[in-house]
Amino acid sequence: MARNLPTPACACGSGKPFAQCCEPYLRGNAVPPTAEALMRSRYTAYTLMDQPYLLATWHPSTRPAGLDFFDASQQQWIGLDVKSHRVQDDTHATVEFVARYRINGRAHRLGELSRFVKEGGRWLYVAAQD
Repeated sequence: MARNLPTPACACGSGKPFAQCCEPYLRGNAVPPTAEALMRSRYTAYTLMDQPYLLATWHPSTRPAGLDFFDASQQQWIGLDVKSHRVQDDTHATVEFVARYRINGRAHRLGELSRFVKEGGRWLYVAAQD
């Protein structure tokens, strides 16, 4: 008799199973429909150290050449809280969030108001709002 095993919850904090939340975006099987969905998938990508996805979803005008995951084994992402998602128009949006993580057991918080732009039917991360 087959048993239904629990599926892991997505790291982005949506409460949905990973397979029904950020996994299709990270695998390239779907495109995040909103800036918030993209931001959540990028958080999940950070938890998985998925540099190709992070760079592919970063706007070319602000994208770094690479990401430094040096000592990332000491970093543990522990939660995401989306504070707001505001759509300015069809191609511009902001997402305010707080991401929590630990490095060597010490807790840290990263709060940001991120800017996103939609180009070619895809949302891209631009930068933190000044």
